[in-house]
Amino acid sequence: MFDHRVMVEKSGSRVTVVGTGAIGSAVVRLLLGGGYDVTVWNRTAGRAAALVAEGAVRAGSVQEAVSSSPLVLMTLTDHAAVRQCLSQVDLPGQTVVGMYTGTAGDARQAAAQVDELGGRYLDAGVQASPEALGTDAATILYSGSRSAFDQHRAVFDLVSTPRFVGETPEAAAIWDLTLFGLWYDAQLGLLRALDTVRAAGIDMAEFGDTASIQLNHVITAIPATVAELREASYPAGPATLAEHLTVVDHLIDLRSGGHLGTGGLPDVAARIKALIADGHDAEGLTATVGPPSTRQP
Repeated sequence: MFDHRVMVEKSGSRVTVVGTGAIGSAVVRLLLGGGYDVTVWNRTAGRAAALVAEGAVRAGSVQEAVSSSPLVLMTLTDHAAVRQCLSQVDLPGQTVVGMYTGTAGDARQAAAQVDELGGRYLDAGVQASPEALGTDAATILYSGSRSAFDQHRAVFDLVSTPRFVGETPEAAAIWDLTLFGLWYDAQLGLLRALDTVRAAGIDMAEFGDTASIQLNHVITAIPATVAELREASYPAGPATLAEHLTVVDHLIDLRSGGHLGTGGLPDVAARIKALIADGHDAEGLTATVGPPSTRQP
């Protein structure tokens, strides 16, 4: 990748950062360390004082901040804050990057707003903590204007390992939220399991040893699962839908009354029953999300 310790000569290169919270402050410091001229604006001006002391230039208004640079990074809390800032500015050709966790609808609305103002929009999903930014461990997902991404790639490289995931504005938001959802599904699944065995008086540490093996089965099967969905082919694998249904029904009973509920298993059971009724009992679990039109009883 790049060496963050090397000062990059960027004569005349300017970047604006709107929002100086944890992510914004980390981004500003990386840009300053990379030789960029950085303009900052924060609704509460005093919160940018430390960054100004380190070399950033404080703008008196969001319009002043935006107009000072060809690239504007909006490291704000949510889409509402981005929308509010955009309502106060003009964007004659600037690129705006929305660096916040939002929905697909948020990304589309921001892109439309920026387009109306004469700018180009990139949505960004930050898959990293502030402390990890500037290292190879940090990934930021970008979507929207490919030309804008390519033009400002040097800035994005300085902040993280950038990954362009699509030319639709919402692609990064969907990718970002789906990855978060995967973590929540796995973590809540683990918590649900530990809660269940704890209530039964089972040693959680011993159970944890087997839990890691079980979770690893899911990880190692990812390429095969992706291939099944791409090919619309759903082999039984370790069990058929009919066999899965028996286990799912038992799990619903076991989890009933637990702190975290059943994890949506009643909906899964209903889906499996519908597929079985349609003659797909010999298929595997991937069939529950496969397109029905591709399967023949």
